[in-house]
Amino acid sequence: MYTTLIEPAELAAHTHDPDWVVLDCRFELAKPAWGEAEYARGHVPNALYAHLDRDLSSAVTATSGRHPLPPRDGFSATLGRWGVDGKVQIVAYDQGSGAHASRLWWLARWAGHARVAVVNGGFAAWQQAGLPISDQPAVRRARSFVPSHVPAEFATTAEVAEILAAGELSRGQRVLVDARAADRFAGQNETLDPVAGHVPGARNHPFMRNLDAQGRFLPAATLRSQWLETLQGQTPSNTIAMCGSGVTACHNLLALEVAGLTGARLYAGSWSEWIRDAAHPVER
Repeated sequence: MYTTLIEPAELAAHTHDPDWVVLDCRFELAKPAWGEAEYARGHVPNALYAHLDRDLSSAVTATSGRHPLPPRDGFSATLGRWGVDGKVQIVAYDQGSGAHASRLWWLARWAGHARVAVVNGGFAAWQQAGLPISDQPAVRRARSFVPSHVPAEFATTAEVAEILAAGELSRGQRVLVDARAADRFAGQNETLDPVAGHVPGARNHPFMRNLDAQGRFLPAATLRSQWLETLQGQTPSNTIAMCGSGVTACHNLLALEVAGLTGARLYAGSWSEWIRDAAHPVER
């Protein structure tokens, strides 16, 4: 059972396994149709396409962030439509970094499915390994996926606001880690959201720090060392991961899991939901 990362060669041995479901999560925020077009041009054999906006998010509302979580029951139905049940191994990949595949990884775990992993290095690593590519759409027989209880739910905007008001971030009792690039975190270069900056007291750990120059996750020991520095003595169970819209924060959660630092939660609405309320403080 794979629960964090899987290497392309390991996946290659299972692309025709009926109890393995491979999901192509390639996506570009600025070009929402790009990933699906790339999937049509070529993908891992028997992979299905998972669209960030349609499959891994619900509709944006006046109070939500840019990528609200889908309802758990709705996402469970999507997993069933993709041919997933409790015994299926899910493998997700994207163009390389794992930024979008990690969202699917987190959602599957949130639905109570532990058998889910992200391809280390994504489709780029698959291509570099010279592994087979197909342009034929995959067909999977639907199965029944039953969600199970997950003890650690995601953090809400109201909870983050309460933690901030109580001074728990400033006293180091809780850790709020933002996965956005340093310039966006600092409010110097904001191109996606109407307000720049970060939640006061948040710490910055850009998700790209989890990767090497080839877009592969760093070794577990290296990740652990980096994350212990970011956490500064606090436990993962008192840690909340955020980003712009709750997508790349999942990359940090996956990195923590690889590092053996389990128990952190996702702030699902993240920055784009935080700034919906003008009363929420902003730091630059």
